[in-house]
Amino acid sequence: MERELAASGHALNFSQFITIKALAIGGPTGVTDLARLADLNPGAMTRLLDKLEARGLLARSADPNDRRALNIDLTPAGLAIWQDIDQCGQRVRERALHGMDEATRIQLTRLLEQVRDNLTSED
Repeated sequence: MERELAASGHALNFSQFITIKALAIGGPTGVTDLARLADLNPGAMTRLLDKLEARGLLARSADPNDRRALNIDLTPAGLAIWQDIDQCGQRVRERALHGMDEATRIQLTRLLEQVRDNLTSED
């Protein structure tokens, strides 16, 4: 994914891609939730957010329901870059799934989700 991003002129790492994707799809989110999605500790996520904010891709605002918390959201520049990097993600997925028919793709996705769920369950 990072090679595809670089080839498209985007200086982003995979964690930054995941963060932008989460914000584009899910809307404003807190640091803790973003850290969990990107599999980073909150301190590393804060540093990642600092870099994306410095590039004008996201903004932090006070959470109206919790004055101790911040909401993170994409700026118009962040939404614009999402349109392009989403295409990068689609190209990588297509390359990874090349030669698989739709039924095989669905089965693979279901199995990978089951593995993920098995590894993240509390049991």
